[in-house]
Amino acid sequence: MGTTRRFLVPAVCAAMALAVLAPLFGRGFVLVYDMVFAPRQDLLPDTLGLGTALPRAVPADAVVALATHVVPGDLVQQLVLAAALFAGPLGAARYLKDEPPGVQVVAAVAYGWSAYVAERLFIGHWPYLLAYASLPWIARFARKPRTAKATKKSTATKKPAAAESPKAAARLILAMAPAVLTPAGGILAAGTAVVAGGVRRLWLTATVSVVLNAPWWVPAVLHPGGGLSDSAGVEAFGARAESWGGTLTSLLGLGGIWNAEVVPASRTNPVVPVLILAVTAVAIIGMQHLPRGMVGLGVAGLVLALVGGTAALGWVVEHVPGAGLLRDSQKWVAWWALPLALGFALGVRQAAEALKRGRKAVLAGAAIIPIAMMPDLAWAGWGRLAAVDYPQDWAAVRQILETSTRDGDVVTVPFGGFRQFGWNDGRTQYDPAPAYLPRTTVVDDTLVVDGHPVPGEDRRAAAVRTALTDGRDLTELGIRWVLVQHGTPGRVPANLLISDERIYHGRWLDLYELGGPTQPDTTGRPPKAPVIAADVLALATVTLCLLWLVLPAGSLRRSSRRTRE
Repeated sequence: MGTTRRFLVPAVCAAMALAVLAPLFGRGFVLVYDMVFAPRQDLLPDTLGLGTALPRAVPADAVVALATHVVPGDLVQQLVLAAALFAGPLGAARYLKDEPPGVQVVAAVAYGWSAYVAERLFIGHWPYLLAYASLPWIARFARKPRTAKATKKSTATKKPAAAESPKAAARLILAMAPAVLTPAGGILAAGTAVVAGGVRRLWLTATVSVVLNAPWWVPAVLHPGGGLSDSAGVEAFGARAESWGGTLTSLLGLGGIWNAEVVPASRTNPVVPVLILAVTAVAIIGMQHLPRGMVGLGVAGLVLALVGGTAALGWVVEHVPGAGLLRDSQKWVAWWALPLALGFALGVRQAAEALKRGRKAVLAGAAIIPIAMMPDLAWAGWGRLAAVDYPQDWAAVRQILETSTRDGDVVTVPFGGFRQFGWNDGRTQYDPAPAYLPRTTVVDDTLVVDGHPVPGEDRRAAAVRTALTDGRDLTELGIRWVLVQHGTPGRVPANLLISDERIYHGRWLDLYELGGPTQPDTTGRPPKAPVIAADVLALATVTLCLLWLVLPAGSLRRSSRRTRE
């Protein structure tokens, strides 16, 4: 019986992850919106934050590039998704480790089977899923460790609180590492760590947050573009209502993402707002047992999500460098997710304790509610996602670019950031060329939302767009190759289709090589030295913490002392 209780929570978490991801296991890639993996990704300037665009996917692209040099890209993707969907609910349950297993199960299901997970999965924001999964662990490890109690055998076994600090700090850093792969995830992790640690541990949590987030904030601060964004994206990326319940109700239920195409159909059910309010009411009752800072941070996340589409924020992103991170405001409800799930589990426990009979039934019913509210997260969103293979054209083009000794970068046409290929069943996906090709690839970072273009922030992409429109020579912008992608909406400039420049022709791809010498790209980039230093510092910090926990550091120190004696 004891063994069954011990493995109940991990089994439930594994079952939830399997229920969602089972159709995606096997060889092939899940390519949808921003989620683009390739068989092998190279370390390029853009992956390290040394490109012309702001470092929005830094250091995520670099980590994936390193991983795909060891493990095939499709397996890397599966491991990332499985880890995120398993670790998140397990972390929520472990935060309540002193509670009965039934209460832990309710917390796990409430946290893991949520609209936030579904919508971020369907839009391809896998780094957000990792950050979301990390938050319960960060909140747990950021708390001040308890002082070890003295044993009855000897006072020599006493351990002061300071003795636990290196190991506690190492656990916190490793818990934060998956979250800091992107700027937004890093901010979510930093906020959780600082609040959970409180004033007494601020020296630790603040320092760790600064160091681990350095790979993206250093190139962002040093970027010559200034880090300002267009206010047009504020309203476009603001949180939205999913049903008659309005925007606030959607956010309380961890939904409300700006892209209606990725919202599960079940979220529009007229009963769902009522259930969201009921779950929130129960959670508020249970939140009295949670740290006030955690609850306050959750409320702050709701407020940020609500004001995300206002004119005030539009002024901020136009005048404050880096404020563009506040766009896509729904992502900040990740801070609300943890107190909501934990509070709901504790509130259900209170209700069950008030009953003389049927306590297990109450807990079981509460665990079923999140799944019943959103059954279409299961089985990859009922077929919404699927694994596919890249056509052979992609490998052929990659080999040409790998073996070429000529310098220069690549531009893809139609010049747009997103594609809809027949070989991917027409799913909207980001252009895979920057991830697949071994050369720096320029794509248009303009995003069209509801028919309205939202200007991007990459000045080189803007210059290429102008050159394509005016028919100017792309070699003046450092471009050597033009990759024409077929079978996807968009217009290809006729002046690029010169037969004697085409060096590869396939069903899905044509590759053109532009003649003449290429001029160096003069678009401003961050300086290399401080960016590389930030990367090395963050990587060394994580590596040392991992070694501290894995290796018997204390035994090694004792062995060293005996040797000297």
